[in-house]
Amino acid sequence: MKAGYIPLVDAAPLIIAREIGFAEEEGLALNLQAAPSWAQLRDQLMMGQIEAAHLLFPMPIAAALGLGGFNTRIDILQVLSLNGNSIGVSRELAQRLRAQGFGFDFADARAAGEALKAARSGPLRVGVPFPFSMHAELLHHWFGALGMTAPDDFEMRTVPPPLMAEALGAGEIDAFCVGAPWGSIAVELGAGELLLPGNAIRTNAPEKVLAVRHDWAEAEPRLTRRLMRAVWQATRWLNSESNLLTAAEILSRPKYLDLPAELIERSLTGDLVISPRGEMRHTPNYMTFHAGAASYPWASQAALVAAKLAARMGLAPEKAIPAARAICRTDLYATNLADLGADLPATRDKHEGALSAPTQVDAAQGRVILPADSFFDGWIFDPPSAS
Repeated sequence: MKAGYIPLVDAAPLIIAREIGFAEEEGLALNLQAAPSWAQLRDQLMMGQIEAAHLLFPMPIAAALGLGGFNTRIDILQVLSLNGNSIGVSRELAQRLRAQGFGFDFADARAAGEALKAARSGPLRVGVPFPFSMHAELLHHWFGALGMTAPDDFEMRTVPPPLMAEALGAGEIDAFCVGAPWGSIAVELGAGELLLPGNAIRTNAPEKVLAVRHDWAEAEPRLTRRLMRAVWQATRWLNSESNLLTAAEILSRPKYLDLPAELIERSLTGDLVISPRGEMRHTPNYMTFHAGAASYPWASQAALVAAKLAARMGLAPEKAIPAARAICRTDLYATNLADLGADLPATRDKHEGALSAPTQVDAAQGRVILPADSFFDGWIFDPPSAS
């Protein structure tokens, strides 16, 4: 079967499933195809040119809400990764921030936001990889909590991840939020500096998902099962620190990311160089693939994004939220992964943003200890009950 991806570090579960042999063990010949943009990858999936895709978490939700020009239902089989984004600023903006005394601690979202507000000379032009992305969701939440509104204080511009550094260096954008390793590439090329990791805004947020067309999943239950099992086992393999150097070397190959393995390994370990001067910051859980039931497709997470999109797009939340909940295939997750020992929460919902520390929750199988998932401003989303 054919699966599409964007050349990012968080495509690792699909790439590792193929290269380490988990797909083969499941009797699956996985043909991976890189796409140049999220829009093209979405279109390939919608039109049946590929069977599965590594997608931004909000993309299938936007489709379920009728946004983006397609009405094909896309299901989320499992989450591929949490976190992994970085927010960067141009060299000029970084110089202004440093001149006013900001220390680039790479951790305090409120302090960084207030400093950014003071340093800007007009509306911030911020690059994001796609309008319906966690990059955009994190920025909207961050800016909103700081009292910033669009278009007076900021505007978002769509820039494909591999072109983000170029756009920053050319002065087309003032800042960006992008997935690894493209934030680090901007630093390596001297185009800018890193201001924050995405998990400074929300401690743990879903980032990429394994997505398929609903009709395909219904017509091909055995292939769906094989795919899910191969990818889930790859996330478990990636959870071992001893495997990360091997993962980085595989991802660095020309047919995948075609970038230095050392750069990729930094993203996997959270040891990031934040400026051309070589300053380093360590960010725990900068990118997570497996621990804490990371791959479980919570319906409440989709409900949160749907509620936010509905508010911005003028849609009825009472219709948007159930539509988003329906595409989170927790039923297939339990059916296809239980015998592998997957931790299975007892419900499809949780209070998003409510956990400030690792917390054990009720489980249908295993011992489910969820990581902290708090927003920097303490905001909590209480999902409406299922309808």
